[in-house]
Amino acid sequence: MKAVVYKGAFEVGVEDVPDAKVQEPNDAVIRITTTNICGSDLHMYEGRTSVEEGKVLGHENMGIVEEVGPGVTRIKVGDRVSVPFNIACGTCRNCETGWSSFCLRTNPTEGMDGAAYGYANMGPYDGGQAEFLRVPYADFNLLKLPAGTEHENDFTMLSDIFPTGWHGVELSGQQPGDTVAVFGAGPVGLMAAHSALLRGSSQVFVVDKEADRLALATKIGATPIDLGQGDPVQQILDATNGRGTDRGVEAVGYQAHDPSGEEHPELVLDNLVQVVRTTGGIGVVGVYMPQDPGASSDLAKEGRIPWQYGQFFTKGQSMGTGQAPVKRYNRQLRDLIIAGRATPSFIVSHELTLDQAPEGYSRFDKREDGWTKVLLHPGKAA
Repeated sequence: MKAVVYKGAFEVGVEDVPDAKVQEPNDAVIRITTTNICGSDLHMYEGRTSVEEGKVLGHENMGIVEEVGPGVTRIKVGDRVSVPFNIACGTCRNCETGWSSFCLRTNPTEGMDGAAYGYANMGPYDGGQAEFLRVPYADFNLLKLPAGTEHENDFTMLSDIFPTGWHGVELSGQQPGDTVAVFGAGPVGLMAAHSALLRGSSQVFVVDKEADRLALATKIGATPIDLGQGDPVQQILDATNGRGTDRGVEAVGYQAHDPSGEEHPELVLDNLVQVVRTTGGIGVVGVYMPQDPGASSDLAKEGRIPWQYGQFFTKGQSMGTGQAPVKRYNRQLRDLIIAGRATPSFIVSHELTLDQAPEGYSRFDKREDGWTKVLLHPGKAA
């Protein structure tokens, strides 16, 4: 089968790899209909992770069940399904308490709880930027979708970024009527803004410097803040009569940089501490790494990020962090899509074939104007 593989910094290729197949009784094999290039894939693409060359990439996947193992009883061949990026066993302590993103059994990597498809340090699993994908623990992990092709571009967001955006807002402690500041208008940040509005926020500020992304924020009713036009903290304080916001979401991660392009991994954390009011909450879903050899400082290379913890403590703020447990949210978000309440496909800019993935990675990574979210359809011709 054809698949997108990592070949080194700033290089991916579409190559023939061994076919995905049932390896364990509880496995399923999915024929991929849509798989997305995620913003977090760019950390690997840029050579900023320990991902090995030859790794099949892709953790935002959906498709049709082609084969199931003898231990699979709920999922049937022919089912249309969303594949959460978390690979979880369903029976360990963390899975049983709703934290499938930190499964204790599926990742043999030392010091890492939680597994995912096609990602550095997240286990030996191939990704789904391919024609087919093996899904372990299929009965537990897969979410059934309505048959057919309706809502394809909405449902494809259920594997990661829509639940991740929702999780960021949830971690912040948002309540109806709260104001929210989202830093980062990439796909996850825009999903966080969409989620905050769905959840009843009175105003959502979205901070970025890319005009096309800020235009999408405006389109869904959020207030754009262009950090290229001045200090975003001061812009939000001015817009709230000095009060700041009730909640904040970090959707940027460890490669945060200022308008000049200089990296400051603590930048967004510091901005959120300043902009969120006393006793407010912050949700962090931007990716941070235990080690980052390419970081801009010796401390950051060790995963140590000096940020304004003293002010955070003094303000009595709270913070939640970590990867989203997709299964906690994806059924409800699926039903919001079916009901027409949620439309996460508003971020989609390009739909490509699998063979066009190298171009998609390159242009998305360069933040070329209009390249806001790239979907790959392995079964379609150019």
